[in-house]
Amino acid sequence: MGAVRYLHTNIVAAEWRSLAEFYARVFGCEEVPPQRDLSGDELERGTGVAGAAFRGVHLRLPGHGPGGPTLEIFQYQQLEERAPAAANRLGLAHLAFAVEDVEQARAEVLARGGRSIGDIVTTRIDEDRSVTWCYVTDPEGNMIELQRSTQG
Repeated sequence: MGAVRYLHTNIVAAEWRSLAEFYARVFGCEEVPPQRDLSGDELERGTGVAGAAFRGVHLRLPGHGPGGPTLEIFQYQQLEERAPAAANRLGLAHLAFAVEDVEQARAEVLARGGRSIGDIVTTRIDEDRSVTWCYVTDPEGNMIELQRSTQG
């Protein structure tokens, strides 16, 4: 297979512009041009979705520099419904962001339309390390983990 490098995580959004703005404002993600507006035979064949068409954007995730991974937010012309977010649902579950203050980050997410899933808790990882964390959702219900690791 050769060298491997992580590129992006995709979120299918109901409103791509507002969801991209949420991630930019709350987590400091930055747009990576160009915005996408794709449709046609290749997209149909590649996605397996008849009549596939979407618009959206890539957002550079914080802390990785210009060549780092992105969050790809696309809005398909035709959308399928999904079940509400749950920590124990099979499949990809959440995005995680390291933050300086979990309580403050949680408040920011909630103020910008997200919702809380559980409480803020601290879990001891080993003798020297603990993680304070919580689960929240973005305004469209995608799960996010906010965490801060501490030594001691």
